[in-house]
Amino acid sequence: MGQPGRVILRDPTPVQEADVLLIESTYGDRLHKDNASTLNELVDIVTRTVPHGNVVIPAFAVGRTQELLYHFIDLMQQGRLPPVEIFVDSPMAVAATEITMHHFAVFDEEAKQLMGTARQLPDVQHVHFIQDVEESIKLNRIKSGAVIISASGMCDAGRVLHHLRNNIGRPECAVVICGFQSYGSLGRRLVDGVKQVRMFGEQIDVRASVHTLGGFSAHADQKALLDWAGAFQPAPRHTYVVHGEPQAAQALAKELRSQHGHTVTVPTLGERFVLQGLSANGS
Repeated sequence: MGQPGRVILRDPTPVQEADVLLIESTYGDRLHKDNASTLNELVDIVTRTVPHGNVVIPAFAVGRTQELLYHFIDLMQQGRLPPVEIFVDSPMAVAATEITMHHFAVFDEEAKQLMGTARQLPDVQHVHFIQDVEESIKLNRIKSGAVIISASGMCDAGRVLHHLRNNIGRPECAVVICGFQSYGSLGRRLVDGVKQVRMFGEQIDVRASVHTLGGFSAHADQKALLDWAGAFQPAPRHTYVVHGEPQAAQALAKELRSQHGHTVTVPTLGERFVLQGLSANGS
């Protein structure tokens, strides 16, 4: 389930009828900040950091990276951000961006207009797509003025680990977390405020500032999930709340029952259910 009102990604399609519903609950217990507040926070972080350090953004290669690029180009065009140097260091993200740019049909009108002229904007000269390992290594020499967007989004693998190792110990730098971080991941530990992390066999003190911008998450928040689930007429015969940590799943289940009258179960690991009595054309 995606968050509605986002650039590039289309809004979720309402569904009016189902015998059984399985619904995710990643953000089933919380709300995202609105888009304006999220962008204001991003502008503040980048503006304060790049004169003296770098901004590292762990981002999933498909979807999140392209949305971030859209916002950076838009913010520079508006003059809200100086023309900072942006490096997209992920071969998969580079390939996904190329595919995205060839399929304007999936964009909303505002995104079509901006991205359709993006290659003519002076600001885009400051966006660099990194493919080769040698080019990625060269980024280690940059001590300030760079925004580095790199995978993986939860900081557990990929080139972003090298950029974190080179910047996370510097108080003049910033790390921006813009997606859900699962329990046990390096990204989650950073969000939770750990003071030291182990990377590549060495202990590194976390001196860079760490910021969480949940408004960039591709997952729907509690309100969006409930709004989508409210489109069913009548409610599904049974709803199973899945794909979420226990607190988030239970919170969403409670609201589905109270707001929409759903019969809800939150399955436990390994639990099995037999779906019976479906309609002739049911699924």
